[in-house]
Parts: sequence; C-alpha cells; structure tokens
Amino acid sequence: MPDTAVRVQKFIADAGLCSRRAAEQLIAQGEVWVNGKVAVLGQKIDPETDKVTVEGTQIRSSLQPKITLAVHKPRGLVCSNDDPHNPETIFNLLPPQLAKHRFFTAGRLDKDSEGLVILTTDGDLAQRLTHPSNLVTKRYLVVLDRGFPRDRIPRLLSGVTIEGERLKVEYANLINVGPGGIATSIDVHMHHGKKREIRQLFLALGHPVKRLKRYQIGAFPLRGIPLRAGKQLSPAQIESLFAQPGLTPRPPGVRPAPRAAAKKSLPPSPSAKRPAKTHPARKA
Repeated sequence: MPDTAVRVQKFIADAGLCSRRAAEQLIAQGEVWVNGKVAVLGQKIDPETDKVTVEGTQIRSSLQPKITLAVHKPRGLVCSNDDPHNPETIFNLLPPQLAKHRFFTAGRLDKDSEGLVILTTDGDLAQRLTHPSNLVTKRYLVVLDRGFPRDRIPRLLSGVTIEGERLKVEYANLINVGPGGIATSIDVHMHHGKKREIRQLFLALGHPVKRLKRYQIGAFPLRGIPLRAGKQLSPAQIESLFAQPGLTPRPPGVRPAPRAAAKKSLPPSPSAKRPAKTHPARKA
C-alpha cells in the first residue's frame, strides 16, 4: 500500500459525506464497499486507485477546506443535515459561499434550545469535540417554569437514572436567588450531553425547562455573536474549545448565587482571547 494510503473511514469523512464516526457506522453496517468487496473497519485504501462506494454511490476524493464556525442558533431550527420533518435547519443560516461545503455539527442543540453550536467541515475535529473521553465542557443557562431550591443542587450533581442511563451535571449554581434560596434560573456545566439530557434531568426532578441556552464551550463564549449569525474560528480559538475554564464568565445580565451554594466546580485555567472577526449569516 503506498504512502498516500488512508483508512477508509477517514477517506469518506474527508470527501465530505459524513463524519468519521458516522462513516464507521456505515462500514459496520456493510454499506461501504472497496473494489467490489465489503469494507472492514480500519481498512486502508489508495484514494488514487481504489474504488469506494457508500450505499451504492461511488465516493471520489475531494478534500474540503477545513472551516470551523461558531453559530448562534435560535430556537426553532434543528441541528441536522437532512430532516424530512424539520426543513428549517441550522445549515440554512450559512451564507452562499459557505453553504456549498459539507458541514457537521460538533455537539447538537435540540429544536427548542438556543445558543452556541460549532459547525465544521473537519471530520476529525467534529469527532474530537463530541467524543466523551475529551471532556469538552459546555455551559448552559437553564430557565425553569418554577423556582428551584438551593438544597436540591446536590440532586443535579448526583443525578438520576432513567431507562438505565445516568443523567447528571458537573456543576450547577442558582442565579438571581430569591427569598428562601429559590431561583428559576440556573447556571449548569456538563462535559458529556446525551440527547435532551438537561431537559430530562430537570423534568425527573419535577421542574420542566422553560428555556435552555448554551452560552460557552470550553473557554470560547457565545458573547459577541448575534442571533442567527456566525464567526469563523482561528486555530487558537478552536483549541480554546477544549480548554477547562474557571467559573467566569457568567451568563450575561444575571447575578450568581454565593459560590458556597455550588458543591462542585471546574478547575480554573486561562480563558481564550476574545475573537475579533465576525461574519454575518444569511437569514433562513
């Protein structure tokens, strides 16, 4: 095999068909063929001479430019490349010059949630951001339909088990605390994130979520990116997504409860520099 050989899942991801993880799933399902034979996970190919087909369609080598965007998602859009039930997706926000590329969402938000979402053409980066072993910290402003008492914070940290899965957060602190140590807004941090995990966790504790906004990933904040707009990230800003920040900044416009109310905290590290470059995103 020549020096140009690559693993078949990387070849598929680099061609912009899907993320590397999704390519691995296609291989496991027998949907990927190399030179007329079913591919196996980890198999190496020569992009110049080998014929690769996915679900019957030949994939041609076409390296995309590596572009990573931070996008301010509004409520009402889904983070999916193709959803027949929700035609309005976060990809509708991309301007024409970027929409021609194949982007992946590196950490989704559900349709009813808003805030910071990372879109990238780099399949390896998407996998790094979403793989549980990398412990990428995500921060959320959670607004509930009724007050949450301070003495129930430990339940958020210890979590609840639903259908065999443990749902919990790594950090939680009340915001704008009222009389009796009760607040309807909570600052929540987590580094995993199963589908609708925060909503299910609060619902299990009897507090349905009214609003959910992700305002920071790693040391990179949403601050400065208008709603429905995006910002292209530099290599340094991309690496800041993997930083383990301290407990500041807080969600804008809110007063935190005394730190003693939090049973856990994240280890501090230097914050990333504030990005200077922005670009508008096209209206959906």
